[in-house]
Amino acid sequence: MRPYQSYVYAYPHKTAYRPLEPRPELRELWAGEPQDALSLYLHIPFCEVRCGFCNLFTRIGSPDGLTTAYLDALERQATTVRAALDQGARFAVAAFGGGTPTYLTAGELERLCDLTEQRMGVDLQAVPLSVEASPDTSTADRLEVLAARGTTRLSLGVQSFLDEEAKSAVRPQKRAAVEAALGRIRAAGFPVLNIDLIYGIDGQSEASWLRSIDAALAWRPEELYLYPLYVRPLTGLARRSTPQDWDAQRLALYRAGRDHLLGQGYRQVSMRMFRRAGAAAEVDGEYSCQTDGMVGLGCGARSYTAGLHYSFDYAVNATEVRSIIDGYVATTDFGRAEHGWPMGPDEARRRHLLQSLLQADGLELADYLGRFGSAPAEDFPAELAAFAGRGWLADSPGRLALSAEGLAYSDAVGPALFSPAVRARMDGHVAR
Repeated sequence: MRPYQSYVYAYPHKTAYRPLEPRPELRELWAGEPQDALSLYLHIPFCEVRCGFCNLFTRIGSPDGLTTAYLDALERQATTVRAALDQGARFAVAAFGGGTPTYLTAGELERLCDLTEQRMGVDLQAVPLSVEASPDTSTADRLEVLAARGTTRLSLGVQSFLDEEAKSAVRPQKRAAVEAALGRIRAAGFPVLNIDLIYGIDGQSEASWLRSIDAALAWRPEELYLYPLYVRPLTGLARRSTPQDWDAQRLALYRAGRDHLLGQGYRQVSMRMFRRAGAAAEVDGEYSCQTDGMVGLGCGARSYTAGLHYSFDYAVNATEVRSIIDGYVATTDFGRAEHGWPMGPDEARRRHLLQSLLQADGLELADYLGRFGSAPAEDFPAELAAFAGRGWLADSPGRLALSAEGLAYSDAVGPALFSPAVRARMDGHVAR
């Protein structure tokens, strides 16, 4: 089976979402939902450049006044969403993602933090706050704002410390700029530094991959993410052909990187995530934004209730993305959900199993039984039997967890758990 089918960072993916008719009111969606430990995600859809592998919902640059208009819309949305929640709703974790949140100026980041606290009622000094950044936008004044406002985790997208590999991935950056940014980040004093790296880049060898990892390790990051390169439709790399043995190359690089980090005292949290021994975790488990009780603000953010996952429209093409952002900025009424996917009992089981199984610790069987009144083997006998037959399941009494080989094939395990309905919806999505 092919090891690299799809990175499942949320289930279902937004390509399964469709326009909701009728559009439900947010007050109705959130009525009766547990709201004592919500997650908050704010999406900033701007970047300085678009990397060749990127299919995120983001636009390059911003005409004069667009970031201000976007923050205006974000504030309107925050006001409406907070009014739809219970008066005593409480947030347990927050994140700024993108795009590149640090594309915003220091003053705009102050405003972003202000609306998070004042409109949504989140005490950023009291809850974990994760922020994504790029080397060129990690300026001292921006980092100073983020550190002062309570950021506990700064995630830096580096991808490769080698200039020739960055160029091959259509990511215009120089190692000197990356190192300088890391120096500023460490000086700012964030408790958790995460560095993202990518393997499978054209021309990358095991030796060059390990050199890049060692360059990251020199900064003793609390976390490292090792991402396999994907070539997706409508991205810059989509015009290039991929080598015939690319799966085998990526798998070999994954194993080399994994073994190197384990030898350096890092613990594997998931296929992609590694945490330094003794380093404090920002939150338990892998940082994620796909649990029930997620409130998303911004034109690319998802929100999750127990019965519905919803967002705005989704696109990758630059013209389509600009159109959606313009529509978001012009919106005055944010009181209804626009696009989404209803989560029935079967989908809830699938999602819980999928999310848990893709973590190295796996799933506690008693917890699953208490939550759903059944066992995973009863609900998903064919899927789990297939995993066991391939040696992907570990022998863990009381738990259902992936073996080392199963973790290596996480991007095949996840898609294998998609429901037929979700798969059909995703297959019917027209990339734009």
